[in-house]
Amino acid sequence: FQLSPSQINDILRAGELSHKTLDLNGNSANSVLRFESNQLASNSPIEDRRSAATCLRTAGMLFGVFDGHAGAACAQAVSERLLQYIAVSLMSRQALEEIELAVESMKPVRPILQWHKHPSDVEYEEITSQYFENLRVYWQHLLDLDSEPGFSLEEAMICAFKRLDSDISLEVQAPQENELMRNIALQVAFSGATACVAHVDGVHLHVANTGDCRAVLGVREEDGTWSTLPLTRDHNAYDEFEIRRLKREHPRSEEKTLFVNDRLLGILMPSRAFGDVQLKWSKELQHSILENSCDVEALNIYQYVPPNYHTPPYLTAEPEVTYHKLRSKDKFLVIASDGLWEMLSNEKVVKLVAGHLTELSVQKPQLTFKKPVNLGYMHNLLLQRKSRGLASLDQNIATHLIRHAIGSNEYGEVDHEKLAAMLALPEDLARMYRDDITVTVIYFNSETIDNY
Repeated sequence: FQLSPSQINDILRAGELSHKTLDLNGNSANSVLRFESNQLASNSPIEDRRSAATCLRTAGMLFGVFDGHAGAACAQAVSERLLQYIAVSLMSRQALEEIELAVESMKPVRPILQWHKHPSDVEYEEITSQYFENLRVYWQHLLDLDSEPGFSLEEAMICAFKRLDSDISLEVQAPQENELMRNIALQVAFSGATACVAHVDGVHLHVANTGDCRAVLGVREEDGTWSTLPLTRDHNAYDEFEIRRLKREHPRSEEKTLFVNDRLLGILMPSRAFGDVQLKWSKELQHSILENSCDVEALNIYQYVPPNYHTPPYLTAEPEVTYHKLRSKDKFLVIASDGLWEMLSNEKVVKLVAGHLTELSVQKPQLTFKKPVNLGYMHNLLLQRKSRGLASLDQNIATHLIRHAIGSNEYGEVDHEKLAAMLALPEDLARMYRDDITVTVIYFNSETIDNY
């Protein structure tokens, strides 16, 4: 079964999303020039999710990539909720009081975020009100703190990650009459998701990471060469810091069983994640929740207690936050799920984005027309453009990266036969050759950054 080039493009481009940041006068005074994003499934349905939003009550933009495992439910919930928890954590006391007053007096609440979504982004409509109620409990908690919340950005991100994970855990323990809501809460808590979120405000870039998604900065040096600056560490068995951290948190008798076959307790690749209550709760709590509640098989919940499960929790959703002050030579940030990084190195990704930027600028059609313009002249212009390959070039950089990730040969060039074969794999085989891939590339506005 051979896919044609246009079929390949249709599959690769289906998830494309791009957004240009403009202020009210149509200028881009924002340090984010634009962002481009895409995703390609290998699981059916896809377990990755992504989010992007502009903060309406505080400064800055938020971008997130979420890699789900054991189902999509946890990644789905985190993609809908985490950016809101971060936004609330950053709001002033006055702004929090204002929204609490509006909710109390049943007036419409001004939105906290302006979302930038793809038409196919799904939402659990049924559970939105429940999520809002729990977000409200969180901002009430922030109002109960005696002083101005006054979190630094790093503290706000850490607090938001931990609070959302705690809410995911508590929601499934709370008595719930509505069976659908209960089932969703169960699926969210018993599946898992890693998360990488960037907050960009002027020259201030913060990246919060839990798990093995990754954020890498593309830097154009003064001599025109490109360098890479990773802003995250993969939290897994290959990371010395993570191994030491887990050994500190558990008795010496467990040193040999914390990681088995490079997986946490022999089960999970990432050593930090949302959900995954099987690695956080006591055995007794797991049994009591699952026994009372549900048809475990129908909900695709894996019911297991790993061997050597003595001193939970073994897993945390607490992120590591990196701060970077943007310079005019910092041109773009790539955030992606591990499906991309398994196929391409940090350096290769930056090289591909940089090369693509150069190609796009070279290939921009010159709009200087000789007068009078006639059809023959336009036709020739189009032919010239076509011969320069503009027609085949992906306009969306995330698509370009995905194309290379699954279609590159040993020389680093896209092999169309390989690409076609990888995209035509049946569902049950695809997962053996590639993971879900989600990529968001954020381009920075060097002039704006210079002005800061």
